[in-house]
Amino acid sequence: MTPTLPTPRESRAVLAALMAGVMILFSLWVVRPFLPATIWAMTIGITTWPLLLRIQKLLWGSRTLAVSCTTLIALLVFVLPFWLAMTTLMTHSAELMQFGETAMKFRVPAEPHWLANLPLIGPKSITLWQKIENARLPQLLDNMVPDTGQIIRWVLNYLGGFSMLALQFLLTLVIMAALHAKGEAATRLVLEFGYALAEQRGKDMILLAGRTIRGVAIGVTVTALVETAVGGAGMEITGMPWASVLTAITFIACLLQAGPGVTLIPAVIWMFFFKDMLSAIVLLVITVLTIVIDNVLRPYLIRKQADVPLILIMLGVIGGLSAFGLVGIFVGPVILSVTYTLVKSWLAEARTAAPQTPA
Repeated sequence: MTPTLPTPRESRAVLAALMAGVMILFSLWVVRPFLPATIWAMTIGITTWPLLLRIQKLLWGSRTLAVSCTTLIALLVFVLPFWLAMTTLMTHSAELMQFGETAMKFRVPAEPHWLANLPLIGPKSITLWQKIENARLPQLLDNMVPDTGQIIRWVLNYLGGFSMLALQFLLTLVIMAALHAKGEAATRLVLEFGYALAEQRGKDMILLAGRTIRGVAIGVTVTALVETAVGGAGMEITGMPWASVLTAITFIACLLQAGPGVTLIPAVIWMFFFKDMLSAIVLLVITVLTIVIDNVLRPYLIRKQADVPLILIMLGVIGGLSAFGLVGIFVGPVILSVTYTLVKSWLAEARTAAPQTPA
């Protein structure tokens, strides 16, 4: 049987589609330096869109005033904490390297005299302390962990300089303000694109993706801010040295889904060794409180908008940081969460539409 050749009209349609695809790829290549800031701006813009509409109603329907207020709020909530944390770490980079080298040389001191006087647990505590002291754990860590100075230098080089951070943040705010100013037109365009792909189902998927983006951005950022505020206040109250630097590290650790215990648990141990018992107990209580906040507040905020496994958030943060740099802390979890939510919804619809076989 002789195959049917495509008509000239079909050939032109295929060539037009290929040319459009090539032009889209070249366009993405041209705007590649601006993609991280654009994606971050879209994430913040979608997250703060309901807030913009509420503010606009309060400000006599003025979109300009509402965009200005929302941009200021985004600056305070999403951008300023990043900037303060990054600049604090960069400013104290030399001290951090010295601190890391000193920490690796730390040796467990002899047991304190008051430990033996504790009722019931005193003798057992002395025995356990001596076992830890004789285990030479710091020496083992020194052999297993790479040079601390090299790790800190790599992190600081990866983050870039002050000027690059400022430019990235400024570009993000400008793009977000532009998206908010023309928000209805942008929303209509995206919904029309979804309808063109899969009709009403496509529009529903776009709306579902927006809710997922909002839930992940609010859950990750707000939880990190609350944990950092509580943990930082605890370190300041108890007189922990380098409280500002440790607070900045706590914020980054919370965004990376490592949790506040990365800094607070070692701080509590330091308090027990080198400071008074009361300060150590107070900081221990605050540490437990921040860990509870991490395990309760974040799932609650995320699942208010979409049901997303927290393991996806952790993988998205690590993968996004590797792929997109600093803004990948937001971008990675959003991409994985949206993909998971859309696939889950699509499978549920396919399962419902499938014909039921008789038992």
